[in-house]
Amino acid sequence: MNNLCTDIGFMSLNKWGEQLCGDRVEIVEQGENSTVIVLADGMGSGVKANILSSLTSKIISTMMAANMKIEDCVSTIAATLPICAVRGVAYSTFTIIRIIENEEAEIIQYDNPFLILLRNGKFVEIPKVGNEIEGKMIYKSKIKLQENDFLVVTSDGAIHAGIGSSLNFGWERKDIIQFLEQMYDESYTAKTFGTILLEECNHLYGEKPGDDTTVCVVKIRNRSPVNLMIGPPSDRNDVNKMLSLFFSKEGKHIVCGGTTSTITAEFLHKPMVANLDYLDPEIPPTAAIEGVDLVTEGVITISKVLDYAKDYLQDNETYTEWGYKRDGASLISRMLFEEATDINFFVGRAINPAHQNPNLPINFNIKMRLVDELSECLQKMGKKIKVSYF
Repeated sequence: MNNLCTDIGFMSLNKWGEQLCGDRVEIVEQGENSTVIVLADGMGSGVKANILSSLTSKIISTMMAANMKIEDCVSTIAATLPICAVRGVAYSTFTIIRIIENEEAEIIQYDNPFLILLRNGKFVEIPKVGNEIEGKMIYKSKIKLQENDFLVVTSDGAIHAGIGSSLNFGWERKDIIQFLEQMYDESYTAKTFGTILLEECNHLYGEKPGDDTTVCVVKIRNRSPVNLMIGPPSDRNDVNKMLSLFFSKEGKHIVCGGTTSTITAEFLHKPMVANLDYLDPEIPPTAAIEGVDLVTEGVITISKVLDYAKDYLQDNETYTEWGYKRDGASLISRMLFEEATDINFFVGRAINPAHQNPNLPINFNIKMRLVDELSECLQKMGKKIKVSYF
């Protein structure tokens, strides 16, 4: 049984002054363990480039996901999309990565900077075969995947970074490889590693990108389950059933909420030890129970995690907070966003009498909504989510 899975993260910088990005990344699942990822870079910038790259990525990803041959995809694109009347060149360049059963990758590249493979933190050159399709040079490669492989694809905005301002000829591929090797840390998620590269591009552009710049990173990693329990069950008699199921799951265990942690301590016959350090005035302190990886307060902590999750899906700006801080919300964020690939939520529907006070804004629905929104965000991060209610 293959225990590998893919973690995919991508982000873009718009060309300075443009509302829309001319690059586009499309991801299409092909069954359980196979995925097609397309990065298309539309010619020029702004609206036209945005439309061209959207069409290109959509057509290719849909056709590839339907198992059509790359030759057919490319000729369809060539027939469908206009050629620039001014320069007589193609509408959009693209890179396709097809992950097959999380075991091998097929890489197809047309005019984008070549994919960079980091294996154990070092650059590995991938052999590629050139093929002419519809008058265009298309390069194909196939590689076997290993745990902690990072596949890094960029639009050409990355190699143009710094032209004329900080670097004469822009940031060349060899410089990007050297930068990635220096910054490498196997614990990084695809999104975090991509963010670091994109920030460096932005910095080289003096914060005013001269071109749309997109980074897409695919990380191959082992599955890592995390289980999170919040709230006691609605029926008191289900406590043992809920906790037995929770602790029978492999992976790490997080318990959120005061009552929940009390029943957990009783179930495990272990004392609960409060952590007296207030690491963040806004977030209630954590506690410790032997046999549980993390014990935190409930609603306030989880709503902070949800804030971090929403930001992670956008600009990932709060990474500097949750990535390093030691409060409950930051610790949960690191476990869910970075470590976990599969997340099981155990949600108790007992109504907390403390929350029923009409003067208190927190009610039962808030907790349910938090779990719904959080699982939705985590799904968008590519996690496998299962929610069980008790």
